[in-house]
Amino acid sequence: MAYQTEASLEREFIQDLINQGYEHSPGLKTPEALLANVRTHIQALNDVVFTDDEWARYVEEYLNKPSDTLVEKTRKLHDDYIYDFVFDDGHIKNIYLVDKKNLARNRVQVISQFKQEGTHKNRYDVTILVNGLPMVQVELKKRGVAIREAFNQVHRYTKESLNADNSLYMYIQIFVISNGTDSRYFANTVERNKNSFDFTMNWAKANNTLIKDLKDFTATFFQKNTLLNVILTYSVFDSSNTLLIMRPYQIAATERILWKIKSSYQSKLWSTPEGGGYIWHTTGSGKTLTSFKAARLATQLDFIDKVFFVVDRKDLDYQTMKEYQRFSPDSVNGSESTAGLKRNIEKDDNKIIVTTIQKLNNLMKSENDLPIYQKQVVFIFDEAHRSQFGEAQKQLKKKFKRYYQFGFTGTPIFPENAIGSETTASVFGKELHSYVITDAIRDEKVLKFKVDYNDVRPQFKSLETEKDEKKLSAAENKQALLHPARIREISQYILSNFRIKTHRSVGGASKGFNAMFAVSSVDAAKCYYEELNNLQKDSEKPLKIATIFSFAANEEQSAIGEIPDENFEPSAMEVSAKEFLTKAVDDYNAMFKTSFGVDSKEFQNYYRDLAKRVKNKEVDLIIVVGMFLTGFDAPTLNTLFVDKNLRYHGLIQAYSRTNRIFDATKTFGNIVTFRDLEQQTIDAITLFGDKNTRNVVLEKSYKEYLEGFKDNCYGRSSQGVY
Repeated sequence: MAYQTEASLEREFIQDLINQGYEHSPGLKTPEALLANVRTHIQALNDVVFTDDEWARYVEEYLNKPSDTLVEKTRKLHDDYIYDFVFDDGHIKNIYLVDKKNLARNRVQVISQFKQEGTHKNRYDVTILVNGLPMVQVELKKRGVAIREAFNQVHRYTKESLNADNSLYMYIQIFVISNGTDSRYFANTVERNKNSFDFTMNWAKANNTLIKDLKDFTATFFQKNTLLNVILTYSVFDSSNTLLIMRPYQIAATERILWKIKSSYQSKLWSTPEGGGYIWHTTGSGKTLTSFKAARLATQLDFIDKVFFVVDRKDLDYQTMKEYQRFSPDSVNGSESTAGLKRNIEKDDNKIIVTTIQKLNNLMKSENDLPIYQKQVVFIFDEAHRSQFGEAQKQLKKKFKRYYQFGFTGTPIFPENAIGSETTASVFGKELHSYVITDAIRDEKVLKFKVDYNDVRPQFKSLETEKDEKKLSAAENKQALLHPARIREISQYILSNFRIKTHRSVGGASKGFNAMFAVSSVDAAKCYYEELNNLQKDSEKPLKIATIFSFAANEEQSAIGEIPDENFEPSAMEVSAKEFLTKAVDDYNAMFKTSFGVDSKEFQNYYRDLAKRVKNKEVDLIIVVGMFLTGFDAPTLNTLFVDKNLRYHGLIQAYSRTNRIFDATKTFGNIVTFRDLEQQTIDAITLFGDKNTRNVVLEKSYKEYLEGFKDNCYGRSSQGVY
């Protein structure tokens, strides 16, 4: 069979769209014809007729303002899609670009081979118009041609002509690329890092089966209602002017939550686990975007009075706070005061409340009789982990009479890793959607882990291989694992191997990544911090080392391997720990010319500044005990050194700090363990996947490459060298 030509693939694609109800407008080839077509559709949508002068003024003032960039056009579609236009006779009317409430009223057309000139003349394959405006650009290559070529072509068009002055193509929201056998979509965003090929996505079924062939992709993604939903509902234009188009599993999870709220309301199943559920989306798969979108859409259900979006205070970095404040002003602040939260709850115009679990708990403890307790309320927990199992959960069940609650987690608590009877399902209800680590690795949304089990210190071998928690903690108490010889040997290893592990040896410090070192206690952090700095005191280019830790209350754990929660109150720590933290913060201040302290408010500012500098690669190595091991997202981190007895949830959470996608030089997350964590690693990966998961999640060892292995992810066998 001969390969189909590109022209024939394009014709077939357009015919499929026509069969799905798209209007074909083959005559639209020029910017002038495009603008006249927009006029027809805007008039029909709004039931108005513009005079030529009025239309020219509408275009100049709003639709295609000369000063508009891609950002302004996108903002129009997301936030400012209704314009108060004054007609020549003085009357004012709301002119809509799109109808977001009744999607079927938006007209969809397909055009092809549109010509436009910027710095170069270009001709685009296929464009989808919504109410006459170009919103989806499709670039096709014939079967057998690498799909990256279509991606590179789109990239070239964005530089050469798509964003030319006065171009209506600045309204493009989504690019679709296909070579017939692989089809992908991605957002039209000015953010360069979001524009690399790694951020392209396949469409998928709700069970995460990928839909790659153009025929199937057209029948599903380009189904009119689906496409309009993806553009107008399942996208976010964030506070840093980046357009995010949701991935299929994020959309599926959001739809399951909305379906569950509606069906539970109709069945009067509120305030029961059956009325809610949890979403199991692996760490690094964009849970916060999904959970926040679900919260925003839940506010549009007319029978719901309030939606509480509940986050853990530690996860409220500056960027996230800015995001929430756009939708829910003054609902997010760092203080524990409940007065502001109470005021927000009482406001009628504010259907979404963003709050921390700590603040919500304080409010429920101090207020016995609030009107909200009797109303229809949705709770969405951004991270369904330990803090939601405790006191706050008991208070919530006692106080609120008509609630539906949903939790998001990357590592659910199952009977196998639970301590006591509570599991994620017993608290939140059934699993509504899953997207697990194997799915994310297959879709290249997170990286594999390469684990070096580096237990090379013979005199400490019995300790480093000990599995019994009681014996281990006794050893920890005796400080045996903190023996100066062991600390020195491990510190020396880290300094000797740091540049290789973080790819600093190639292209100097500006290239490469940074690392985290997870240790078992504050005492361990102190020993390593001092030894590492001492060993490099004569170095010409010493590593910039920082540390952070705080008081962790001795709370009961609900899951094996849970990392104890450190709060923002270092003042509760014992004197020696506080003195060491003060010294470390002083060193940091000297390094970066800052002036942070260790009292509560100052410490929160230190936490945020440090998080930012780690993300910007200004800190080379950060030593942590518990903080930053969960929920902290820094794509520049590629290595985790571990001298800590991690298990299950805590192990996956800690390892996952390293496996965010960054660029082509970051091919996996490096884990270097100074204890024998091999069995713990396999147990954790099996629990949160299946028996084959280790073959997908773990990068092969040197020995396996030599002797051969089977790759379960792609179903291939490798013979090895010998």
